[in-house]
Amino acid sequence: MSDKHPHPQTRLDTRYSDETATATPWSEAERLLAEAELFWISTVRPEGRPHVTPLTAVWSRGALHFCTGPEERKARNLALNPDVVLTTGTNTYDKGYDLVVEGEAVRITDDARLRELAAGWEAKYGAFWHFEAANGRFRHGSGYAYVFSVAPRTVFGFGKGEPFSQTRWRFTMED
Repeated sequence: MSDKHPHPQTRLDTRYSDETATATPWSEAERLLAEAELFWISTVRPEGRPHVTPLTAVWSRGALHFCTGPEERKARNLALNPDVVLTTGTNTYDKGYDLVVEGEAVRITDDARLRELAAGWEAKYGAFWHFEAANGRFRHGSGYAYVFSVAPRTVFGFGKGEPFSQTRWRFTMED
């Protein structure tokens, strides 16, 4: 097992930022990802058309985690193309902060890890989101869900209002 951890390279894109803007620290972006209640996931259908849908997600160990039924469109898309974009933020133009997370969805099948994530869902979203972890998936009532982890490759942050800003974090592996 490697002791390597991803470290982001942070850059303010001055082309899309006010003159007084500064790059948002990654720690602030992580806080926003952990606190966000709703995300939008974008996957690609087999014929190449996009598919976008809202979902809940939990930030844990440097990655976003989401779940979906094995027969849902996003799960079927991910079986063919694991590249995803997860977005969150506000629906206002001049206040708030938006985040766009690009990465690869990797299915989590370790029951111990799934139990940790299930506890994270319930802590964040309440008892309705109680999952049992068994056989490499979540169980909710009579249904099952696959759990995916998305470690960021690139994240874009958009500060809205005074000052407007665009920060990019690119992740590389370092010792």
